[in-house]
Amino acid sequence: MSPEFDLVVVGAGPGGLATAATAAEAGLKVCVLDDNPAPGGQIWRGSVSKGANPLAAEWLRRMNRVRDKVEVRSGWRAVMDRGAICGPVKALRIENNRRCDDIAFRSLVLATGAREMFLPFPGWTLPGVFGAGGLQAFVKSGLDVAGKRIVVAGTGPLLLAVAANLRAAGARIAAIAEQAPMQHMAQFSARLLFTHPGKLLEGVGYGSKLFGVPYYPGSWVASASGNSHLQSVVVASGIRTRVIETELLAVGFHLVPNTELAQLLECRLETGYVGVDALQRTSVENIYAVGEITGIGGVEKALAEGRIAALAAAGRTAEARTLLSTRDRWMRFARRLDAAFALREELRVLPENETIVCRCEDVAHKDLAPCRSWREAKLHTRCGMGPCQGRICGPATQFLFGWAAPAPRPPLFPVEVSTLADTLLHETVSGPAVSPSEHSAT
Repeated sequence: MSPEFDLVVVGAGPGGLATAATAAEAGLKVCVLDDNPAPGGQIWRGSVSKGANPLAAEWLRRMNRVRDKVEVRSGWRAVMDRGAICGPVKALRIENNRRCDDIAFRSLVLATGAREMFLPFPGWTLPGVFGAGGLQAFVKSGLDVAGKRIVVAGTGPLLLAVAANLRAAGARIAAIAEQAPMQHMAQFSARLLFTHPGKLLEGVGYGSKLFGVPYYPGSWVASASGNSHLQSVVVASGIRTRVIETELLAVGFHLVPNTELAQLLECRLETGYVGVDALQRTSVENIYAVGEITGIGGVEKALAEGRIAALAAAGRTAEARTLLSTRDRWMRFARRLDAAFALREELRVLPENETIVCRCEDVAHKDLAPCRSWREAKLHTRCGMGPCQGRICGPATQFLFGWAAPAPRPPLFPVEVSTLADTLLHETVSGPAVSPSEHSAT
């Protein structure tokens, strides 16, 4: 198997798009993989194709100008490493709608982004409780929330953006509950005034769209109630509580980097993120990492890192180094963001005995409390053995119990039997390895 592409980019969010366009402009043949139906990632969902976001539209135009050098495979996801099978050639096995393929690369850029962090509390599994970003994604995809009463809760700047977008879609925002103390946010905002005034103005802009909405800093959802559907939430702030009637709850506790593929490829992690050097190189030769998996820092950081990685992969390191000051500026922003919205201790004691922690396997908090490690919990309760493979309960148990996060094992996602079949080991990288009718899972 010989590499068909000079560079394979996993993830088509801002970082992935910047990487692909910059690399193609530098003369590399590039393939972009993403499991969404169109480029843009979670933050630019729908914005790239519709031209709704000027920055997203600009990067799409840049990529289209070199489209003879870029192949975009939407709806595909990397499910395992094929390097061990293919010898010295690095390759990934990818899957899309009951088809699979192997794709080899000379260099690989991981731009796999992040997902929301969920923390269990009584009632969090009720219908009507959504992730904050998840509900926003549903609305962008056509979910009608006009007239719906919604509470937005959790932590991080995403809450204001989600609340503003939901209100623009016709929802009635009953309250916003931010668990970070007001003092921490005030200090963070004061620093932004001098370091990133644009970000501060962005936040003020969201705030202006939420005039009249009750905002409770230092507050969190302690429980949710309802018969067959969410009807109300209890918002706590120290010893004070308030009951708020609501039809929907959008809740999220910042973001968790999607480092599973990087770990599978044996890239070193540092404090939960993929470790990289000044040119975004990981500990594995010819593999780079950009965006949220190197630190939660937003679009600007991802764009700078994507450009640096692309130029480094193209051998234009001097040009890449001209972008380091921009990247470092946004890395400092990422570190301050983590500090300002650090999760408070009160959130660790929210689950009751019967509160579900692992939703896939219905494992309650009382079943996990006696365990001393993730491995012990997995052996005794099946925690983390469901379809999400610990993506939801893993970070939650790490926060609740201090357990080390579970190590990923191939395949990274539930796959077709054909994707694992031995008959596919020698298929080429040029096309789908098997037709759905030959090896479909039952």
